[in-house]
Amino acid sequence: MSQPPSFTLCVSEDTESNGQEPSPDNEGALHTSFRQLIQEQSSLVQADLELEMQERGRAFTTLHPALLPEHLARLVPPDTYAAAWPEPGQEKQHPGYSSATLKILASMPSRTIGRSRGAIISQYYNRTARLRRRSSHPPLQQLSRAARPSLRQYDLETDPARSTLEDKRSLLVKELLSLSPGQRNHMLLTVPLSLAEKRTLRQELSGQRGPPRHHAQHRAPSSPCGWSKDYIVLGCRDLWYRLLSLLLAAQPWHYALKQISGRFGSSVLSYFLFLKTLLMFNIISFLILLIFVVALQAAYPPASVSPQPFTGLELLTGAGYFTQSLLYYGYYSNVTLNDPCAFRPNGSACPLAAPPLPYNMPLAYMFSVGVSFLVTCVLLVYSMSHSFGESYRVGGSVGDLAVKVFCAWDFKVIQRRSVKLQCENICTQLKELLAEQQSRSRSLSLCQCLGHTAVLFLAWVLSLSTVLGCVLAVHYFSEHMHAVQQDHRAQDSGRWQQEAILLVLPLMVSLLNVLMPHLYNLLAMWEKHDSPVAEVYVAICRNLILKMAVLGLLCYQWLSRRVICSTEECWETCVGQDLYRFVVMDFIFTLLDTLFGELVWRLILEKRLKRKQRPEFDIARNVLELIYGQTLTWLGVLFAPLLPAVQTLKLLLLFYIKKTSLMQNCQSPSKPWQASHMSTVFITLLCFPSFLGAAVFLSYTIWSVQPSETCGPFQGLETIYMSGKTWVQVLEKSNPNITWFTWVHHHLLENTFLLFFVSGVLLAVIYFNIQVVRGQRRIIHLLKEQIANEGEDKKFLIQKLHSVYEQRGRRA
Repeated sequence: MSQPPSFTLCVSEDTESNGQEPSPDNEGALHTSFRQLIQEQSSLVQADLELEMQERGRAFTTLHPALLPEHLARLVPPDTYAAAWPEPGQEKQHPGYSSATLKILASMPSRTIGRSRGAIISQYYNRTARLRRRSSHPPLQQLSRAARPSLRQYDLETDPARSTLEDKRSLLVKELLSLSPGQRNHMLLTVPLSLAEKRTLRQELSGQRGPPRHHAQHRAPSSPCGWSKDYIVLGCRDLWYRLLSLLLAAQPWHYALKQISGRFGSSVLSYFLFLKTLLMFNIISFLILLIFVVALQAAYPPASVSPQPFTGLELLTGAGYFTQSLLYYGYYSNVTLNDPCAFRPNGSACPLAAPPLPYNMPLAYMFSVGVSFLVTCVLLVYSMSHSFGESYRVGGSVGDLAVKVFCAWDFKVIQRRSVKLQCENICTQLKELLAEQQSRSRSLSLCQCLGHTAVLFLAWVLSLSTVLGCVLAVHYFSEHMHAVQQDHRAQDSGRWQQEAILLVLPLMVSLLNVLMPHLYNLLAMWEKHDSPVAEVYVAICRNLILKMAVLGLLCYQWLSRRVICSTEECWETCVGQDLYRFVVMDFIFTLLDTLFGELVWRLILEKRLKRKQRPEFDIARNVLELIYGQTLTWLGVLFAPLLPAVQTLKLLLLFYIKKTSLMQNCQSPSKPWQASHMSTVFITLLCFPSFLGAAVFLSYTIWSVQPSETCGPFQGLETIYMSGKTWVQVLEKSNPNITWFTWVHHHLLENTFLLFFVSGVLLAVIYFNIQVVRGQRRIIHLLKEQIANEGEDKKFLIQKLHSVYEQRGRRA
């Protein structure tokens, strides 16, 4: 019977000759090293067997020629048989392949790596033995035949009775002990074993190195300087590791976000990540205004009227005691703060000299608000570009399911709580991927598509009609409340009654913002969207249109001076009070909606209706509430500098309240879906409708609206922008050497071309970033196609190899 031809692959050992090992982080190089190990071991075993058999075969055959087959069976290792012949299951999987083809398939690296731990340990034992012999022993050709090492000395691959896993491990430990510490650690890192096996090897190495080191210390005790140096190094290393562990724990809400992601998926997690981003924006704005405006004005308070007594109602209305405070625009002065002559009456002489560094409050007020908006704009653009890169770089989730199944587990996790969280997180991600693939596989007929389009058209007509009705209702109701406030001021009604009337309009607007999303949810149930992502996007668009339309109407009323103020108050202070009331009312109605929409509804479902179902977390409504509250904050920065502090406190309370209600009252989404692009959508909506609208509103106020004439930092000026121009003129008169600064201010800052240029640059940066991401997605798609083609090439080569063997078998 003819034997199949043997194939020998020649693999270069350049990496081994140079003494460099492939990095464990490089998967391709590590896979190549495993293949080289298998080939090296098979070639070395065959060469050693041939040498040993040539030396012993002559003498053995002359003495006992009948026992030669038994002797050969004892010499040939079992792993060699396993690598040379196919596994029993191979013929069942590929019944049409010949034995030679199955032998080639069985020797492939992808089918041999990880099959036998004993084989892996043996391979690394051979490598460590070669490293040790290469550095400590002369070449084999220079030794006499009697001094050459025999295969029987190792008992690693020759004797099946003694070549157990423990013997191989002990031999590997002995060989590792003979290597240098650097080579030993690198060998342990690159060996393809589990962490438990590596931990066992390290324990055996430390146990066998302990007694010699102990005796060496008894023989040669170290000096006190060396002893103290070792302890200092160990202490510094332990301190550094503790600091690194604290950096992860110092991240705000790290464990809470992990817990939310594990139980409710990435869709609900995107809401809390967005809340965290808004919190960062408000903290930065608050710090800028606090350092450059609020703290300095508190250090140099103006001579104002006596404040009204605090009654507690001010926490809701923002009026009364808070009117003459650092919270509003009207409290800030229009003089140089550190000038001792600033607060003297007009016409009186000042004997004191001017300060060397005057601090102009109007200029500081305007520039602090401008810098706050500029920093927020830069952070928004960066967050949006980063979010684009993170969400669109992978370019689809076609192969993510296999990656999650085989590669998602983190073997460094050892704590029971972290293991449970990781299990829940992986399960939720698998549900999201399966639901996404299932939604892609659905297809509708032409009649179904036409019916669904008609339903969508009617739903959008109804939603836009409700938006128009809400805007008209707010307009007429605000006009009515305007007349009621005038009547009460003319009749000189009580203070409590006047302040209670101020809460009616914010109450009505907040009530609409809470009730209308539930109507839109009913429309979504009628539309029956197949994809939950499309359902969330549609709900976000409808709620956004409603809120932006109402805010646009309110901004028009505020700029047209349709606010009721007393004679001693600034209209800017009244606008700031309105915005404060809207922020507070929005927070109160959010809490009420959380209480009745989640807690009470859960109790009704469980106690009354006897259902195990719980309400789901409404992502669209909650996200739009965050965007609405942040828009109010940006609109009120100029009129209430401490409004970012109020918004920061509101977001902190919202996180813990929403997180607690989510864990206790809500269930995971009934239709799991992967929110890979939700963070990008949220940041984009925050940037363009919200931030851009607030920037346009404040820019119009600064450049075109006349400020109050009796109070505020810009009293007596035509516009707020004139304060900067007046300061430049004063600076030019005081120091004629800086005329260049006047030229820069006149040709750059006053020129509208600079504003359009900066806006164009920002839009160009966003556009180029989107194009780069699209190019990366295209390259990734091409690489995936190439990987698929490589798989087809392998199948083609296997089929050709099988046909060649069949032809040779027929000829034989």
